[in-house]
Amino acid sequence: MKTCEALVIGGSAGSLDVLLKVLPDLRPDLSFPIIIVIHRKHGADSLLPDLLKGRTTLNVKEVEEKEHILAGTIYVAPSDYHLLIEQDRTFSLDSSEKINYSRPSIDVTFQTAAEIYQDKLVCMLLSGSNADGVNGLKAVKAYGGRALIQNPADAQVPYMPAQAAQNVVIDASLNIEDTAEFINLLS
Repeated sequence: MKTCEALVIGGSAGSLDVLLKVLPDLRPDLSFPIIIVIHRKHGADSLLPDLLKGRTTLNVKEVEEKEHILAGTIYVAPSDYHLLIEQDRTFSLDSSEKINYSRPSIDVTFQTAAEIYQDKLVCMLLSGSNADGVNGLKAVKAYGGRALIQNPADAQVPYMPAQAAQNVVIDASLNIEDTAEFINLLS
């Protein structure tokens, strides 16, 4: 099995519930970073990293500009910025126009991560109400990475993972209760 050097998780409406159920069961010694891009209103959930911290023993933090990406850390994209992965494996924040009505755009993070991590990248698209992330998963597959989705039948808002399933060759469709074990086995 290919090695995972980064896991990027994207989602929108209904995805926070998934994260709150999955994070407590993650191994504390994961050998890769987890980067989370969730659609949220500007300034509305600045407490999101704190909420997630209470559910895991892994280090959780909101991304800062030019921060180096470290294994075993969960990074949360700040609201109202696109989150890009740079060649030197640092983060870059961008406030350009919204994509798919969203900033941060899941597509942007998936695409830039795919260019850097290539076949060592795993990306997962969770519950949500638009198609953000679908084009990003296409880029992930083009670079040899793995594309995962939350099982649309298991999603609070199935549109986002269903769009991915219809438009991308998906490597796995996971129910919530299977997700933590799958992530733990990537390490």
